[in-house]
Amino acid sequence: MYRVVIVGRPNVGKSSLFNKLLGLRAAPEKAAKAGSQFAVVADVPGVTRDLKEGVVESEQGRFKLVDTGGLWSGDVWEKKIKQKVERAIADADLVLFAVDGRSDIVTADLEVADFLRRQGKPVLLVATKIDDPKHEAYLGSFYALGFGEPVPTSAAHSRGFDELLERIWALLPIRQGESEPEVVPIRLAIVGRPNAGKSSLLNAILGEERVIVSEIPGTTRDSIDVEFDYGGSRFLLVDTAGIRKRPETGVEEQAIVRAHQAIRDADVVLLVIDPKELGDHELKLANEALEAGKPVILTITKWDLIETKEEARRVRADLALKLSHVQHLPLLYVSSVTKQNLHKLLSEAARLYELARVRFETAELNRWLSVWSTQTLLPNFKGKPLKLFFLTQPEVAPPTFVFFCNHPEFVTRAFEGFLRNRIGEDLGLREIPFRMVFRGRREQPGKGAGERE
Repeated sequence: MYRVVIVGRPNVGKSSLFNKLLGLRAAPEKAAKAGSQFAVVADVPGVTRDLKEGVVESEQGRFKLVDTGGLWSGDVWEKKIKQKVERAIADADLVLFAVDGRSDIVTADLEVADFLRRQGKPVLLVATKIDDPKHEAYLGSFYALGFGEPVPTSAAHSRGFDELLERIWALLPIRQGESEPEVVPIRLAIVGRPNAGKSSLLNAILGEERVIVSEIPGTTRDSIDVEFDYGGSRFLLVDTAGIRKRPETGVEEQAIVRAHQAIRDADVVLLVIDPKELGDHELKLANEALEAGKPVILTITKWDLIETKEEARRVRADLALKLSHVQHLPLLYVSSVTKQNLHKLLSEAARLYELARVRFETAELNRWLSVWSTQTLLPNFKGKPLKLFFLTQPEVAPPTFVFFCNHPEFVTRAFEGFLRNRIGEDLGLREIPFRMVFRGRREQPGKGAGERE
């Protein structure tokens, strides 16, 4: 797939440009699914630090768009951001050089222009924030950057993006006979509290410093999506900002909202846990994912810091106690330093992805239903027993089981728990969330008075 990279100094509107291009022609259902790909935008410099990717759908075709951190930011992250931008440009087919169309050229713009000339890639100059056509008359000074006429755009007013797409496709190299069958990747959301080791885990899996890692909490300020292949499967890793109860800034609050959205969009959630920081917060995140129907892998990080067998035994016992409510979930001890269990983490994620999509034949389900009905007493209210007539599975991911019965309201919590245990054990679904619906036999499909879930 073509790669187009957005580059510029801080606060020129790169992330707004990225978001607008991503959302231009996406179908509503795709736009909703891709919501977590959009970048956090705020009127302060340095919001974007890591590379953020998304796929732009246009009439001419598809290309991967990459948002980058601001160059010549003058802050502590400047060197690391520049290294990431250089790597992104190395794989690029085209660079969009974003400049603030309402501002005069500043030294940082000239530095970026000189930097881009040394990279040897095609460059398209894009003037942002041109909300009014009369402001286009003031763009002549940008010719001094050496990349020709800038394309005037306004993300706020949706101006100039048809011309921008035409110019992008005109500059992309022609690849004869290129055919790209669409492969839907397995979305893995990496979530947890700040400084739990999420970004280190992503970098270790990829074998490169794709996202900036620091001991400073809140270094990751947005959800970062990265696609890669492993073991014959295509994965999309989503590194999220650390989720804590009280965000300290508006940018952090936006990032946490994106992290929660990443959980809802995920196929599998990697709940990253620092073994020395485990508390109720992790259990709440696990419950959030399970309620959303997402399989969860409890990922215990920083295991290389556990130095002795005695310490390992003590930590394992403490984790078993604190995680007793979710003991049915897969648990792996990993290390981003030694690479311990990283391959197993991906193979487990692929296994859970497939397990959540298993569909059972109706005949098999009803054979099991007959067995279960003989293993316990069915609820009975005032001489009227509950009768289970039929069981079917209309949906997967999460698997959903519909029990047709005479009185859905007769299903007690204890009996529902019995059925949940039987489905988990007998159908092999103990490790993933699934849903059960009880419906009156004469009820039409769809939730109604004769249905409970």
